[in-house]
Amino acid sequence: MSNQDTSRLPDTKPLTRYMTCWLVVCFLLISACSFSQTDDDQAPLKSTVDPSKVLIVYLSRTNNTKAVAGLIHQEVGGTLVALELETPYPAHYQTTVQQVVRENETGFLPPLRTRIANMQQYDVVFVGFPTWGMQLPPPVKSFLKQYDLSGKTIVPFNTNAGYGVGSSLETVKALTPRSTVLDGFSTRGGIERDGVLFVMEGAKGKQVQQEVRDCLQRIELLSKK
Repeated sequence: MSNQDTSRLPDTKPLTRYMTCWLVVCFLLISACSFSQTDDDQAPLKSTVDPSKVLIVYLSRTNNTKAVAGLIHQEVGGTLVALELETPYPAHYQTTVQQVVRENETGFLPPLRTRIANMQQYDVVFVGFPTWGMQLPPPVKSFLKQYDLSGKTIVPFNTNAGYGVGSSLETVKALTPRSTVLDGFSTRGGIERDGVLFVMEGAKGKQVQQEVRDCLQRIELLSKK
């Protein structure tokens, strides 16, 4: 058998080089689009409100609402204040539940040890609370009754045992008739009656952090730079 005459075969090197270049270009384009999308998704966020005009007040028994308050503070800054009572609630859960039921039935507003100076300087007031008996906790009612929040923007935020906010938001609005009350934020926290206390950590903590950011962007207090 005679040897094949290779002089008549087409030169495939230019085609190979062309295909290689084309694949490289495609790869670079895909990578650029991917990086662009990633950069957009991870773009830093910026508060749209002056931190000196922001007050974050919260009531927290198992530290879940406190953790949410801290996440809000990380995003928008401001003054962070825990509501404390002159006479704290009992450590025993059921005893506290019974006391709160009596307070709600009688309309008693527990005196606050917390004092907030220069309330007039704040334009945006975040009010954080757990759901107690499907109602707004009495100490939060004390706060809303004690201070004149006229003309301010109120942003409620809430943690609950899975049953929602109950009548809390309606109560906030009723106690602040001259304020603008936004929809705010609510998430599931611990279930103290079952011994499930602090849960705002790990995967749950990251989930709530994103939920807080989404809420702040929705109410236009946070935007991408």
